[in-house]
Amino acid sequence: MEVLSNIVNAANGILWDKNILLFLLVGTGIWYSFQLKFIQIRGFGEGFRRTFGGLFKKSEKADAEGMSQFQSLATAIAAQVGTGNLAGAATAIAVGGPGAIFWMWVSAFFGMATIYAEATMAQKYKQVGEDKTVTGGPVYYIEGAFKGKFGKILAGSFAVFIILALGFMGNAVQSNSIAAAFDTAFGIDPLIIGIILAVLAFVVFSGGISRIAKVTETVVPIMALFYIIGSLIVILANYRNIPLAFQEIFVGAFAPQSIAGGVVGATIQKAMSKGVARGLFSNEAGMGSTPHAHAVAKVDHPSEQGFVAMMGVFIDTFVILNLTALVIITTRSVTPDGSIIGTALTQAGFSAVFGKFGDIFIAICMFFFAFSTIIGWYFFGEANIKYLFGSKAVKIYGVLVCVCVLLGTLGEVSIVWTMSDMFNGLMVIPNLVALLALTGTVKAVHNDYIKKNGGISSKGKKKNPTA
Repeated sequence: MEVLSNIVNAANGILWDKNILLFLLVGTGIWYSFQLKFIQIRGFGEGFRRTFGGLFKKSEKADAEGMSQFQSLATAIAAQVGTGNLAGAATAIAVGGPGAIFWMWVSAFFGMATIYAEATMAQKYKQVGEDKTVTGGPVYYIEGAFKGKFGKILAGSFAVFIILALGFMGNAVQSNSIAAAFDTAFGIDPLIIGIILAVLAFVVFSGGISRIAKVTETVVPIMALFYIIGSLIVILANYRNIPLAFQEIFVGAFAPQSIAGGVVGATIQKAMSKGVARGLFSNEAGMGSTPHAHAVAKVDHPSEQGFVAMMGVFIDTFVILNLTALVIITTRSVTPDGSIIGTALTQAGFSAVFGKFGDIFIAICMFFFAFSTIIGWYFFGEANIKYLFGSKAVKIYGVLVCVCVLLGTLGEVSIVWTMSDMFNGLMVIPNLVALLALTGTVKAVHNDYIKKNGGISSKGKKKNPTA
C-alpha cells in the first residue's frame, strides 16, 4: 500500500503540482476562445435562452433517442456540482487566499469555450449502440480525430481512466463525504448511510437513461435553489462585508500580502494555481466527463448543445462556487494559518449565522450534491463500459458502482481520493489532444450553424437538421 501510495503521489506531483494539466486546460480554453471569437461572450444569451427558455414547459421524456437539452444539462450539472463546490472554493481560499476566487473566474471563463467545443464534438460523433440507445463522449471524437490503431489506443485509455476515476473511485469518495457529513450532523452510523445510498443508487441506475434524466432534472433545480437561498441568507446577514469581500478577491489576486489578516504564506502563484485548479476540478471543463451527457441531447444541430453546455460551467463556478466563497469571506471564517480547510471551512461559514443548524444544512447539501454527482459519474462511466465491453456489461458495472458507494462510506479513503485525482488527470490528456486536433472540425460545425441560422441566435428561425 505504501509503494502504491508513493507511485500515485509521484504521478499527481507531475500532473497537478507542476501545473502541467493546468497549462493544458487553461491553454485549450484560451485557444478555443480565440478560434471561436470568444463564443462564451457572443453565445451567452443563446445559451441562457436555450437553457431556461423552456424551463417551465412540460419536459419530453428521455428515451433510447436521448434526453431533452435541459435533461442533458441537468445530468452534466449533477456531476459538476458536487463536494468540490463545498470544499473546492474553501480549500482554494484557505491556501491561496481570497484572490484564488478571481483565478477561478478566469479559468471558468476560458473553460466555457472548451466545453462548447467538447459538447459540439460529442454531438457530432455520437453513436447508436448495439442496444439501440444513443451514446457518445470523448472516445468517439477521439477516434474521429485519430484514425487507426493510435485512435483506438487513445480512446481505450480514456475509457479506462474515466471508469476508474469517476465510476468507481470517485463515487466512493462522494459517498464517503455524505457519510461523514451525516455522522457530524446527526451521529448516524456510516454503514447505515452506505446501505441507503447503495440502494438508492441501484434504483436509479436500473431505470436506465429515462430514470437518470428524470431524477437529475428534478433534483438539480431543487438542490441549487436550496443552496442559493441558504447562502444568500448568510451573505445578506453579513452584507456590510460584501464590498470588503470583493476588494479582497481582486487585491488578493495580485497582491495577497496586502490583505490585513490574510492567509499566512499566500502568494500570487498560490492564489493562481489553487484557484485555477479548484475551478477546473469543479466545473470539469476540458476533463472529458460532461460531454457524455451533452452527447445524448436531442438537438437539430451539434452547436445547439454547445451553447447549453456553457451554462453548466457558468452555474457551477459563477453561481454555486461564488456563493460558497462569499459565505466564507463575508463571515470572516478564514484562519490566518489556514488550519481550517475544505468542507470544515464552509461549515464554519454557515455555522456563523445558522449555529448548529449549519452542520445540518451542510449535511443536506452534501447529500444532494454528492448523490447527484454519483448519478452523473455513473452515467459517464456507463457510456465507456458500453464502448469497451458492450451493453451486456452495464448491469455488472452498475452493481460494482453500488458496491463502491457502500464501501466508500466505511472508512478512510485518502488513497482512493489521490488515485481518483491521478486518473482524473490522466483522462484529461487524450481528451485535450483530440480536442486540439479537431479545431478545424469544431470551427466548421460552428460556422455551419452560423450560416444556417444567420447568426448566433436561432430564435424564430427555421431549424435545419444536421445531415
